[in-house]
Amino acid sequence: MTAKNEDPLEIIDFILGLFASRGAEEYMGEAVSMSQHMEQSAACAAADAAPDSLVIAALLHDIGHFIGEHPIEALENGIDNLHEDAGADYLRPYFPPAITEPIRLHVAAKRYLCATDEAYFGRLSAASVNSLKVQGGPMSAEEVARFEANPYHQDAVKLRLYDDDGKVHGLTIKPVTDYRAALEAQLLQ
Repeated sequence: MTAKNEDPLEIIDFILGLFASRGAEEYMGEAVSMSQHMEQSAACAAADAAPDSLVIAALLHDIGHFIGEHPIEALENGIDNLHEDAGADYLRPYFPPAITEPIRLHVAAKRYLCATDEAYFGRLSAASVNSLKVQGGPMSAEEVARFEANPYHQDAVKLRLYDDDGKVHGLTIKPVTDYRAALEAQLLQ
C-alpha cells in the first residue's frame, strides 16, 4: 500500500493497480465484476452531469472491499466488512471530503433510502438486500435525522443510486484508466 507521506500522484498508480489486480473479482454474485461495477457507477454519475468529485466518488466508492480488514465475502457470510469506512479512511489524506464523505456514507444512504422511500427497496439486487440486513437494515427515525444533518447526505444518496444502477452485465463504458486525469485533478494539494 502507498505510504501516506509519498508523492500524492503515487496514490493514482496504487488505485489503478488495485483495479488491475483485483478488479476482475466477483462482486457478491452480481452480473458484473468489482471494476465493472465501480466503472459503471462512475458512468452513471457522468451521465447525470454530476460534478467531477461525485463521479470520482462513484468510481472509488467500493475500493474499501480491496483494502479493508475483511474481504468482500464477509458480507455474504453475515459480517459487516465496513468497506465504506475503510475506503474513505484510506482516501482521506489524498482527496477532499466531497469525494471521501459520499463514499463513507453510501451504505448509510442505502439504509436511509429504505427508511424514507417505500419504492426504493424494490430496486435493490438480491446481494444488496442481503448486505442491507448485515449493515443494520432501514434507519430508525433518529438515524434518518442524523443522516439528513450531514452536509454530504444528498451526494451520498446520489452515489447510492449510481451504485444501484452500476450492475448491468455486458455494458461497455470507459475503463478506470480513462479517469487518470480526473483523479489527478481531484487530489489534495
